[in-house]
Amino acid sequence: MDGVYGDEALGSSSNPALKYRDQMARRFQYYLDKSTPHAGMRWVGTLVMAAIYCLRAYYVKGFYIVTYGLGIYLLNLLIGFLSPQVDPESEGPALPTKGSDEFKPFIRRLPEFKFWYAFTKALVVAFTLTFFSIFDVPVFWPILLLYWIVLFVLTMKRQIRHMIKYRYVPFSLGKQRYNGKKASSDKASTSSD
Repeated sequence: MDGVYGDEALGSSSNPALKYRDQMARRFQYYLDKSTPHAGMRWVGTLVMAAIYCLRAYYVKGFYIVTYGLGIYLLNLLIGFLSPQVDPESEGPALPTKGSDEFKPFIRRLPEFKFWYAFTKALVVAFTLTFFSIFDVPVFWPILLLYWIVLFVLTMKRQIRHMIKYRYVPFSLGKQRYNGKKASSDKASTSSD
């Protein structure tokens, strides 16, 4: 079995630093795997980290370029999360457009877990950058904020139009539940009396 980074053949078994790195990578992957079914708790933790980052940027009164870059990256992740894996515009309508078409489930271009993981990594990187003054470039932050809001509105408007045009909804609130036939259950309850 290859190591996490595929360097077993390079002699990592004799190098203690590489052994330690592989051990830490396996442990990290173990905890990532255990967190997979707990989406709500993962997102709560990430939102707490985002709040801490916002407080840090607010109290330091700087790092607006880092925050702007983080916002653009998160917007890019959000678009990937809301987009279908197969774009109906370029490859034809893979999603059903008529009632008689076969149902095909919505498959995201960026799955939820990868979205969360990339979001969290970006927050950690941005938070780390706030400890280095070289990244605190003096800018007039209201212009950056206004530009980001305009970018967000235009991008979401385009995405929503795309969703309406190709009739897909990227959200589902669980599995659809069907109740059994009412008539057969009524007959069973009357026959048992």
